[in-house]
Amino acid sequence: MEIQNSRREAVVGTAGCLTAFAGALAGIVLWAPYGRSGLLHDFEVGPSNWNVLLVGLPLMVLGGIAAALAVFALVRGRWKPALGLVAAVAVLAAIGMGVDALAGSPRPDCSDPC
Repeated sequence: MEIQNSRREAVVGTAGCLTAFAGALAGIVLWAPYGRSGLLHDFEVGPSNWNVLLVGLPLMVLGGIAAALAVFALVRGRWKPALGLVAAVAVLAAIGMGVDALAGSPRPDCSDPC
């Protein structure tokens, strides 16, 4: 009986880790277009924005992990941890919007000096 329970816990733990990994990959995929435009500027347009990599990528990865684990908790019927994870996603989104707002307006992309 004890072996059966420990196997079930191992399967659930492995599924949770795979869910977190899938959420991290989803966060990276969703960050990629934003990160590419922030990091890969032409020489004439202006310097690269490294805050996109240093701040944006960790926020998106953590948000993806938290969102995936919230769905995993909901599927397992655990409402309180899911609610906490949804709150964590909301906080991460607010931090990301705040950082984006503090960065200022985007520079115009034009070929002539603006």
